Amino acid sequence: MPVIPPVAEVAEAQRVLRELLADVDDEQVRAPSALPGWSRGHVLAHLTDNARMFARLAEHALRGERVPAYDGGQAERDAIIEATAGRTAAEHRAALAGHTQALMSVWSRAKAEDWRRPVSFRDADIAATVFARWREVWIHLVDLDLGVGPAAWPPELAGHALDFLLGRLPPGTSLVATDLDRRWHAGGGETAPDREVRGAVRDLAAWLAGRVPDCPPRSPDGLPELGPWPPHPPQQTDRTVWS
Repeated sequence: MPVIPPVAEVAEAQRVLRELLADVDDEQVRAPSALPGWSRGHVLAHLTDNARMFARLAEHALRGERVPAYDGGQAERDAIIEATAGRTAAEHRAALAGHTQALMSVWSRAKAEDWRRPVSFRDADIAATVFARWREVWIHLVDLDLGVGPAAWPPELAGHALDFLLGRLPPGTSLVATDLDRRWHAGGGETAPDREVRGAVRDLAAWLAGRVPDCPPRSPDGLPELGPWPPHPPQQTDRTVWS
C-alpha cells in the first residue's frame, strides 16, 4: 500500500505557526526559547531553513537527483541558523512565509509515485520529509514558548511521533496511550514488556520528544531513562506496534 504523506496536515501546522507569529515583536524574537541556548529567533531560523532544505531535496528528487541536505554538513546547517537568528520579527515572518510557500509548491507537483523518490535526509524518500516537517513544526511550536503546548498537537501527530521516537526507549518497554487504547512495544518482539508506561498520547509523545507534558506519564517502576534521538542515518531496530 503506497504511503500517503500528511501534506494537508503540514499545511495546517504551518498555518498555526503563521498565526502565532502574526503579532510577535522583535523583543519576543530575541527572548530565550524553551531550548537551552537558543532564542526564539534561533528556533524560527531553524524552521525557515528546514523548509528551504526540504524544498531543495524534493526539487532535486523530482528530477531524479539525490543531493546532500547540506553540502557543508552539520557545520553549514548550524552556521545558517546562527547567521539568520538575529532577524527582526518581520524579517523572520517574511523568510518563513517564502520558504514555506516554496516547499508546499514543490510538494504540490509530486505525483503518487514520486513520494518514494530517494533523498539523502535519513536515507529515506520525499514522503519521509513530509512526516519530518510535520514533526518539526509542531514540536518547535512548543519550543517557541508562546502559548502552544503539547495539548495542541493533533492526536495523529502524537501517535506518529511515538512511532518515530520509540527507539529512545530501553528494549522491553511498553507505552500505553490511555486515551486511544493503543500500545507500543520497544524491542523484544512479541515478548511481554519489562516495564509499562501509561499516559495520554500527547503526554507520552511530549515526554519521548524531551518536552514537558501537561500530565507526566506514569509507570509503577518509574520512568525509564531515554536514549538519544533517532540517529541519522537511521538504524534498524526491533520494535512492535499494536493498535
